[in-house]
Amino acid sequence: MNSLVKIKNCSVEKNGRTVLQNINFCFNPGEAWLVTGPNGGGKAHFLEALAGRAVFKKTSADSQIENTFEQNTAIVSLEEAAHLIQEERERDESEYMDKEDIGRTGRQYICEVLGGSSKKGAPLPPIAARLETMPEVKLCGVQNILDRGLRYMSTGEIRRTLLCRALLSKKSLLILSDPFAGLDAESRRILFEFFDTISKRKTRTEDDSGFPHILLCMERFNEIPDNINSVIEFSEKKISFCGERKAYEKLISEKAEAYQKQNESIRKAFITELERIRKETLPLASTQNTGTASFCTETPHELISFNSVNVGWEEHQVLQNLTWKIISGEHWLIRGPNGSGKTTILELITGDNMQVFREDVRLFGKRRGSGETIWDIKKRLGIVSYRLHVEYRMVGGTSLENIIISGFKDSIGLYETPTDFQKATARAWLKLAGFEGRESENFSSLSYGEQRAILILRAAVKSPEVLILDEPCHGLDDNYRTKLLDLIQTVAATGTTTLLHVTHDPTEVLDCEKHILELLPGQSPMYKIILR
Repeated sequence: MNSLVKIKNCSVEKNGRTVLQNINFCFNPGEAWLVTGPNGGGKAHFLEALAGRAVFKKTSADSQIENTFEQNTAIVSLEEAAHLIQEERERDESEYMDKEDIGRTGRQYICEVLGGSSKKGAPLPPIAARLETMPEVKLCGVQNILDRGLRYMSTGEIRRTLLCRALLSKKSLLILSDPFAGLDAESRRILFEFFDTISKRKTRTEDDSGFPHILLCMERFNEIPDNINSVIEFSEKKISFCGERKAYEKLISEKAEAYQKQNESIRKAFITELERIRKETLPLASTQNTGTASFCTETPHELISFNSVNVGWEEHQVLQNLTWKIISGEHWLIRGPNGSGKTTILELITGDNMQVFREDVRLFGKRRGSGETIWDIKKRLGIVSYRLHVEYRMVGGTSLENIIISGFKDSIGLYETPTDFQKATARAWLKLAGFEGRESENFSSLSYGEQRAILILRAAVKSPEVLILDEPCHGLDDNYRTKLLDLIQTVAATGTTTLLHVTHDPTEVLDCEKHILELLPGQSPMYKIILR
């Protein structure tokens, strides 16, 4: 039996630098592989090498490199989705037009691999008229969003569009990186059906389906499709496991049991350390102009209100007659299916959706558009979102210390000389989250999950009145996820910060989130408020 991939005694190099060593891996017909491991462990570099974006290098006389998929691989990931959103923002010409530039639609983007052009205004190829009939489009569940602008799609919709395009590109290997993160139940169901449909065919050695081989990459070993039969794990820039799924399940079960025993003591130590940092830094903060909130127990007051708010574009109505109030100290969970308007609500608050100025949205006692600047608003907010992550990737050369300090300034990047207090506070928070000694590293050198952890620290560092968390644990492994959820819970417990939290994962709902705004698209009313 000929191997699809055989790597023996090799290293991985990227940009002339060795990033992985001692790589031994064999991918045979009939196998369905999961690539997993903690943030920064090395799996991303391994996938890049398989896809031809990094290089396998022989390290001994008996080294072997056989890769059927080199230069014939498509990757669907949070990274690719972020790049696409960034690209659409750069192409936006709304300010030069007499109407809003919706950019490329899903139909145009998908058709770029079917003979179409990516040039603005280029005609669609003939096949565009029958995309809805194609099995790949139905398999990915994108029939109803083909004519929507990419910028107006939810995170889940963008990733399903990327998946559809990758399938139609006819590449031999499809790498799905953390595909279930941030997806609602229906999107996860569609993706599971997609994976099962293809993997069942590809695990037959006589396969002639025309579909690609699939390699699944996950930060966490959860929601793993049944057809996965082999696992390779990377930790500390090396292979820490490579073998059958059953053996790996036994290994992680033993690890989970040991971790559970020490988890409570780790959590208590974490909270104690956070409280120590706050006690040490807040007195100094009070003597400097830092923008840090002081700790106090104020009478509950209205922070944000929506009064019969309606938002949409063209024929698509996202929010309809939404009336909602947020009182200080009332922590909210916002939930609903992909595309139901969760991110739109957050963008109305942050000012990233211009339709806010025609609606009755009030922040901190003032109606938006009544003379306040975006900086007046953002200095009272902490924000963690996919969109912010995209913005920060564009200035990826910024140091971790300066990323944290920029949270005081509400800027993308740092353009002022930081104070001694800000430097000390940034380093204390980096230490708290496990980044001690790494303050000079560049943001762009971190894994996706590590980047998300840094952005959470940035949002929390000034103790904002409102902390907006849009799927904050995207791309985080179990270790970071547990630590950062503890951090968020502790920030909420200070009494100075009110949470607005969007997540699809019920295990990420915090005990303090007693108020729920549930969005119900297509229904009237389109939302309901739940107290738990």
